[in-house]
Amino acid sequence: MRWVTALGPAVDWGHQVKLKPAKSVKAFNIRNKNDAADARAIWMATQVECKAVAVKTEAQQAVLALHRMRRSLVKIRTMQINSLRRLLSEYGEVMGGGRAALDKAIIEILERLSGRLPAMLIDTLREQWRGLEAIDRQIGQIERRLREWMKDDNAATAIAAIPGLGLLTSTAAVATMGHAGAFKSGREFAAWLGLVPGQTGSGGTIRLRGISKRGDTYLRTLLVHGARSIVYRAKEPGQWVEQMKQRRPLNVVIVAMANKG
Repeated sequence: MRWVTALGPAVDWGHQVKLKPAKSVKAFNIRNKNDAADARAIWMATQVECKAVAVKTEAQQAVLALHRMRRSLVKIRTMQINSLRRLLSEYGEVMGGGRAALDKAIIEILERLSGRLPAMLIDTLREQWRGLEAIDRQIGQIERRLREWMKDDNAATAIAAIPGLGLLTSTAAVATMGHAGAFKSGREFAAWLGLVPGQTGSGGTIRLRGISKRGDTYLRTLLVHGARSIVYRAKEPGQWVEQMKQRRPLNVVIVAMANKG
């Protein structure tokens, strides 16, 4: 590590900077929080085995910011669709769930309701429905920008070629992990994401539980959805998957597929 001092040029002190997870450091601070206690907790965290947080480039942070904004827009769109369905159901107009059912039925529903409800309500409902198209355009623009970035990143392109993984998963994986060399193996990366079983044990007996759900929830969800698409839609998911399906519940097979992938 190189430091720039006020007395002269950069000085190389031979330090290696590592970012420790705040949750791991906090475990060593058992009393009041102050500068001295924080420094002691950081020092103690360095004495035990603790996976450092991956150092990300500004480009990777920008990609993650795009993913966060896209996820927020998707949530807003879903909330808007559900809100319209609930409001229309109060007037006896019930439709199926999902965007397709709403787009198919809402025009006729508004025409029927226009004869007995105030125009200000009908116009507002129509504006709220048409506002979904603006959200669609924003989401599409973010995805186009992510696709352009993926074309210039070899790692993201290679990950996207894996069955079940696409634009969102590949770009999120590269941006989240920082540098692939920070992980010794794929299993260590899966453990960092919380895709491996949690363990409880005492007296020499170890019991495996559900996945630990550590790490980034968003990326873990994308990987599980990608594995689910392979298990459900692939014509020949593989002999390993078929053998697992005979021994374990389907959701366990999907998570195991995400771990293996």
